Amino acid sequence: MDRFIIEGSRDLSGSINVSGAKNAILPAMATALLAAGKSTLLNVPNLIDLKTMSHLLRVLGARVEYEAGSMAIDASDLCYNEAPYELVSKMRASVYVLGPLLARLKEARVSFPGGCAIGTRPVDLHLKAMEALGATINLEHGYIHAVAKELKGADIHFEKSSVGATINALMAAVLAKGTTRMFNAAMEPEVDSTIDMLNQMGARITGVGSTTLTIEGVESLNPVEIRMIPDRIEAGTFLIVGALSTAPITVTNCQPDHLEALITQLRSAGCELEIEESSITVIPPKVIKPTDIITLPHPGFPTDLQAQFTVLMAHAEGISYVEDTVFPDRFMHVAELNRLQANITMNRNVATIKGVLQLSGAEVMATDLRASAALVLAGMAAKGQTIVSRIYHIDRGYDRIEEKLNGIGARITRENA
Repeated sequence: MDRFIIEGSRDLSGSINVSGAKNAILPAMATALLAAGKSTLLNVPNLIDLKTMSHLLRVLGARVEYEAGSMAIDASDLCYNEAPYELVSKMRASVYVLGPLLARLKEARVSFPGGCAIGTRPVDLHLKAMEALGATINLEHGYIHAVAKELKGADIHFEKSSVGATINALMAAVLAKGTTRMFNAAMEPEVDSTIDMLNQMGARITGVGSTTLTIEGVESLNPVEIRMIPDRIEAGTFLIVGALSTAPITVTNCQPDHLEALITQLRSAGCELEIEESSITVIPPKVIKPTDIITLPHPGFPTDLQAQFTVLMAHAEGISYVEDTVFPDRFMHVAELNRLQANITMNRNVATIKGVLQLSGAEVMATDLRASAALVLAGMAAKGQTIVSRIYHIDRGYDRIEEKLNGIGARITRENA
């Protein structure tokens, strides 16, 4: 099992490039199932999660050609409606095939999803949306069995904002008969990316960028070639690296408007930022200031950057508070950061962070994707050597992260333990 050996150093400088957004590509792969023919996704990184999803699509009858940079998906022969446990259990995003299978094949049997161990993430909002569109749902032997002879437009009221449920409902509603209206829809950039792809395929969706979406059902969709948006979470991770550095770092191929909440907090922490059309340069402060964050749905502070920002605040001069309202249990990185001599205490879903001058290298273990990134950042900033094990988590969402970070002066070695 691979691990990272990290020699601590904050003497970083230069530029670092952002890959395509995993959390936009996964639903785009499912969206491609809606059209008979070959769709092509560009700006696609080499990630374990995308390989897992590719395998699932092949099981369903699609042909997938995947190499670093692009992915071609031909769903002409989509014929199998079951997403098996052995694949879905590896990755929660596999549940995205529910909507397309129901829309095209009129029936779907999808295992309950798995993925990162960051607390309970029920799929009830997905199921209620499908039922509103006319599907009959049965839960049997660990599977979701959905059947609909004909999907019909309806009003869907989401009890809380959910990116996954919004996207899944969109993929089903575009081929439903009549008009669908969604209320309290998620506004994350990944939702907008999905809407853009669907509209380019011939869907009729309005309301993008708002919590109310209107979908006029169409008879069929066409395949499309589309460039995927940059990964705002990878970009945010690298911006926090810049804040921990001793010299400016430029993050390239990003969309600054997707990162406004983080930019605001970095400025509060004392950073200066120079923002261009597709790049951001972070000028780190001499003293990191404490600043409090609360994770919220977009445009609020993203939960996927909470662990990395906690590392930054572990170096602040003073006390800060980090509250996660999206995934309240998403703090398993705290115990590992304290092994590096951070001073963090927990009270339910609120971390109290007392900044220290210097973290100290130690052996730590990654527990999920974003916690892995946080531990890498902490190891880079710590004195001495840090060993991060179970880094297969980080390979799910970051393409060659050690190579990218080494390019700006980090000292990270991947080795097989």
